[in-house]
Amino acid sequence: MTKRLLITLAAGLAFCLPAAFGQDMLVVESENLRCNDSVLVFSPLREGERERDIPTLFLLHGWSGCFRDWSRNTDLQGLSNEYGFRIICPDGFYDSWYIDKVDSTGMKWRTFFWEELWPLIDNEYGLEPDRTFIDGLSMGGHGAMNIFLDHPELFRGAGSMSGVLDLRHSGGSKFLIPPMLGATDIEDPLCEAQSAVNRLERVKEACGEDALPGGGKLLVVSCGTLDKTFLPASEEFAARCRELSLDCILLLSPARHRWQYWVWVLPHHLDWFRESLTDPDMGFTDK
Repeated sequence: MTKRLLITLAAGLAFCLPAAFGQDMLVVESENLRCNDSVLVFSPLREGERERDIPTLFLLHGWSGCFRDWSRNTDLQGLSNEYGFRIICPDGFYDSWYIDKVDSTGMKWRTFFWEELWPLIDNEYGLEPDRTFIDGLSMGGHGAMNIFLDHPELFRGAGSMSGVLDLRHSGGSKFLIPPMLGATDIEDPLCEAQSAVNRLERVKEACGEDALPGGGKLLVVSCGTLDKTFLPASEEFAARCRELSLDCILLLSPARHRWQYWVWVLPHHLDWFRESLTDPDMGFTDK
């Protein structure tokens, strides 16, 4: 059984967080991870709003990072207040890749998310599928899109910032990922099956052909044009979305694989996610 400790954080008292209120930290004793997972939760400061009415964004960090990465680099409490989203930052650890490793002693991160983290957040705060989103940067973009594609019916949309949406375009990590999946190399079908670009058909499979165009889901993909290693995957992903008539916003900017870019682009993602809640058409010309 999953155990958890809920800690409410006051302004600037712990974990080097920026001074702010409305923050919790969940410490989850996970059977699937074989260790604890620390999860920061930033809730908007709004009175009279039911917990389940607050939209939720799961926000994943990148390779070599931790659950504190986003809050160290930008004011998540301020963004939560401004956009009205509850922002949840779990620990993806140094190099989990948000996957289930084939090694019996390794982390089963995706199983952890579905069997432990999602039920815990739903019980503690409430999750409504039509008001729930997931996003992430780099390794976290890979994780966010794949988790979304596991169960598109449980999300309103998903995002990727400089994400590894095709494992063939994973830089030096392409030599480390195959053993985690029991594959021989990055071209192995086992790796292809874990690349988000190859799983997009699941949106219509889950939502049905009679659903809104794109299954009523919004995908937001952004990348820097100077990010030569990861740019091709974002472009391929957006092109595949167009082939499948999925609603995908592609934002390309003259940027590198840097925090300056991710801090700048996150509010754009939040703005589109928020807009999708109030105006599902969002001015798309094919509707």
